[in-house]
Amino acid sequence: MDDKILHTLEYRKILNKLVQYTQTPMGEAMAEALKPSGDFEAVKLLLQATDEGATVDRLKGIPSFGGITDIKPALKRAAIGGALGTHELLAVGNTIGGGRRVKRFLAAMHEEEKIQMLFDLSDLISEQKPVEDAIRSAIDENAEVLDSASSELSTIRRELRNGETRIREKLDSMIRSSSVAKMLQDQLVTIRGDRFVIPVKAEYRSHFGGIVHDQSGSGATLFIEPESIVAMNNKLRETRLREEREIEIILRKLTALVGEIAEETAYDVDILGQLDFIFSKARLAREMKASRPRMNDRGYLKLRKGRHPLISAESVVPLDAELGNQYSSIIVTGPNTGGKTVTLKTIGLLSLMSMSGLFIPAEEGSQMCVFDAIYADIGDEQSIEQSLSTFSSHMTNIISILKRMTPKSLVLLDEVGAGTDPAEGSALAIAILEHIHRTGCRMVATTHYSELKAYAYERKGVINASMEFDVQSLRPTYRLLIGVPGRSNAFAIAERLGLPAAILEHARGEVKEEDLRVEHMIASLEENRLGAENERERAENLRREAEELRGKQRQELEKLENQRDKWLDKAEKEAAAIVDKARKEAEQIIGDLRRLALEEGASVKEHKLIEARRRLDEAQPSPRKKEPARVGKNKQARQIGPGDEVAVHSLNQKGHVVELSGSKEAIVQLGIMKMKVRLDDLELLSPAKPAAPQPIRQATTVKRTRDENTRSELDLRGANLEEALMETDRFIDEAFLGNLGQIYIIHGKGTGVLRSGIQDYLRKHKHVKSYRLGNYNEGGAGVTVAELE
Repeated sequence: MDDKILHTLEYRKILNKLVQYTQTPMGEAMAEALKPSGDFEAVKLLLQATDEGATVDRLKGIPSFGGITDIKPALKRAAIGGALGTHELLAVGNTIGGGRRVKRFLAAMHEEEKIQMLFDLSDLISEQKPVEDAIRSAIDENAEVLDSASSELSTIRRELRNGETRIREKLDSMIRSSSVAKMLQDQLVTIRGDRFVIPVKAEYRSHFGGIVHDQSGSGATLFIEPESIVAMNNKLRETRLREEREIEIILRKLTALVGEIAEETAYDVDILGQLDFIFSKARLAREMKASRPRMNDRGYLKLRKGRHPLISAESVVPLDAELGNQYSSIIVTGPNTGGKTVTLKTIGLLSLMSMSGLFIPAEEGSQMCVFDAIYADIGDEQSIEQSLSTFSSHMTNIISILKRMTPKSLVLLDEVGAGTDPAEGSALAIAILEHIHRTGCRMVATTHYSELKAYAYERKGVINASMEFDVQSLRPTYRLLIGVPGRSNAFAIAERLGLPAAILEHARGEVKEEDLRVEHMIASLEENRLGAENERERAENLRREAEELRGKQRQELEKLENQRDKWLDKAEKEAAAIVDKARKEAEQIIGDLRRLALEEGASVKEHKLIEARRRLDEAQPSPRKKEPARVGKNKQARQIGPGDEVAVHSLNQKGHVVELSGSKEAIVQLGIMKMKVRLDDLELLSPAKPAAPQPIRQATTVKRTRDENTRSELDLRGANLEEALMETDRFIDEAFLGNLGQIYIIHGKGTGVLRSGIQDYLRKHKHVKSYRLGNYNEGGAGVTVAELE
């Protein structure tokens, strides 16, 4: 992209904003070097990276790149064997650590929200933890070598501290002496050139031995090293030299470690720079309230509420524009200061930003195109040095554009044909615009010439546009109106400002009839547009109200559904409580019946009781229909008599009344069971049919057909007595219905408890004629043989 175009469209100012959000020198360098790309696939990848960066920024915030610097020069020197200083080694350690933190941050983020591109990029960062640990264990945050860097250094520094302590103690005892104190300017110990000295008055120099290392500015004080500590200072100096040599050894070892990973770490630095650059684009997007545009390479551009990023949010007027679908060229007409130039720059700058992988300050759904180049002739390019007039300057620039443009270019022309005779200028402007339009590129041009309005109206693929002007306030609104050519508004403005009516009438008489017709046509179009705008606003308001109503209805529906769920939950809990209560009562009744069956030999069968209990266990609460109030319940209860079909409410079963038991209870036949039920628990379903001339039978005849062979043996070995009696009862019923005359009950010998219990039960059973122990060939005492009636 031509640098002159970037300057004209103020692209550099956007980069300056971008640089402010970088955190590393590498990211700053990439931001400063950013240029638009004409490669469609490359632009999509750039925008994808920015989008993922914006996602991270929205959910977790931008990761910190603190401590990460451009260490590539130090890495290069380490790789060729040069020695690194403590500050350079500390920078290497901090950069390695910072890269590891960024990598882990993005890996954790990727698990929550897919950021594939950033994750793949950060995953390439090598983790050089051993080198980082080696540097941190030897150098502190102030770039000082630690005592723990090596055992030798630790020993040397301990000797240094001990030596300094001994010298200070020696000098302290000396300056406290009364004979020496009178010769001192101050009673203190100081250092000159790494040697401990004391301040001695100049007049006592001849009385005080030792070496003079310095004197005060006035010459009244001499800084003397007493002879008694010269040897101690010499030894301390030797120890310091040993310390320097040991530190040099440590730094060379660390440099060698850095040199081994120089190539990988240099690559890591580049990746960290790219990540910083991506996140700076995301932060710029947040600051500008920008969104990701949809990109295409077919020359289609659609801006929705696009804003110039360099104009303050308080004063900028959003721009709606579409280019490249029904029309490929827009001719914007209208007076000066209406915002035509800002419109051109907005379209051009937002195109450059999107082609650079930057989000644009526009609403979601905006579409931008990847052009192979953007050309612009905007503003007064007059050059005094080259003696070029405004017209000549524009022509020179336009000629250059005509030579380089292609069908995939975007051309922006401001005041085309201006600066010369209006007749010639308008003819030249039409010719230039026609040539550019035939080329097939996308074009937006502004002009004052009214002749271009007719050109745009007649030419297919070209459309008129204008900047809206409020005649009442005599101010432009800076809104672009597509499809409406601009009006000069000169007469309206003059009239509002108070120009005499006679002069205005004379002026209108000088205007050609065709121009007047055009003006009237434009006025009519604008009037229709304003009407359409009002209708659209009303429709928008109605739509918004409908949306609000629908939202309220949805909330009410959700509220009702939640309330319904609560009611259903409550009802289910109440139903479960009712069933639980009924189950407990039924269990009690079944228990009583079982005891009767065992104690008195009643005809109620044990397996039938078990089946009834199983049905109770499987009962589930179901929505209970509201029953109509039973009017005259007591009266109805008195009418119930033998043979009536009734409903037992507590058991939710139907049955027939066998007989009344007192005034409050009745015996009801429920299937094969007879139960005593309270009359107020019964509801009459249908009265008894007239009795036939035959006696009422209390017994029930069961006719059973079996498809399988009835068993004649029952093996009860291993069962307890209660289980054995239940199985025996069911087995006898089956054998009796199967017309078996003899059955075999295998109970084993054991302790004899099972045999005795079964035989006692057989003795009381109404279907057993007789029983005996089995013969030798029948199992002996382990088998009981029963004869059935």
